[in-house]
Amino acid sequence: MGEILSFILVALIVVVLIIIISGIKFVPQAQVYIVERFGAFSKALSTGPHYVIPIIDKVAKKVSIKEQVADFKPQPVITKDNVTMQIDTVVFFQITDAKLYTYGVERPLSAIENLTATTLRNIIGELELDATLSSRDVINTKITSLLDVATDPWGIKVNRVELKNILPPREIQDAMERQMKAERERREKILQAEGEKKSQILVAEGEKESKILRAEAEKQAAILKAEAEKQALILHSDAVKQQKILEAQGEAESIELVQGALAESLVKLNESNPSESVIALKSLEAFGKAADGKATKIIIPSEIQGLAGLVTSVKEVAANNALPINQNKQ
Repeated sequence: MGEILSFILVALIVVVLIIIISGIKFVPQAQVYIVERFGAFSKALSTGPHYVIPIIDKVAKKVSIKEQVADFKPQPVITKDNVTMQIDTVVFFQITDAKLYTYGVERPLSAIENLTATTLRNIIGELELDATLSSRDVINTKITSLLDVATDPWGIKVNRVELKNILPPREIQDAMERQMKAERERREKILQAEGEKKSQILVAEGEKESKILRAEAEKQAAILKAEAEKQALILHSDAVKQQKILEAQGEAESIELVQGALAESLVKLNESNPSESVIALKSLEAFGKAADGKATKIIIPSEIQGLAGLVTSVKEVAANNALPINQNKQ
């Protein structure tokens, strides 16, 4: 009997220890535990060790406060111009209040998905197809703002919403592809036309520059030719001038030499004290030279007026000159 009581006591102690130990809770990082006491909210346990009263308190929900991603399936929406398309969205959200998230709404992800679909339909219904395809940023901003306000009572913060895919009907896609092809062809033709235009402009400008340069070259050549002719004329004129100066200087020097020779001969003649007969003979020689010249008029000096007197003078000079010669021969 004592052994049974001892066994029961040990078992009770073990059970009590297990119950006490079960009250120790370690909350991981980025999680919050919601604790209920007798079915009512008691407290929220943040990261770290905590102790709850066994049996009385229980962890009703473990909530992650990390940012989460919800990828929802495509939703059919209709644009303002009655085009039905499929749009799937991606929602990035974070739980900011674990209590509100636990008790605020049933199945929060389903609530967010339905709220996203209805909000998206309202926004797309106000836009036409082209605006829908080109206004993703505007749509994302509007949905994010509306969802953030709507989910605030649930303790959820919607950080951003992205339109993952926009799938219009197949016939619309074919029409858009044809339109894009036509647009590309149009742009190609425009680019070709612009290229040809620029090419023609460049060719014209090149020809213009070539003509200008050619005209400038011809102008410079004409100027250089005129300058060369001018320099040639100046040099020729200077050469003729120098030639005339040299000729004049030569004539002047010749005249000076002749005058000097005459003056020297007169000096020598005066120094020799010639007789009248010698002077008459020199006059006769000078007359003969004058007569042999090209002059058409001859002026006979007054000293030589008679031919007889001239001949007599010559004879006397000849006799006087011959006498010393004969005497020398003897």
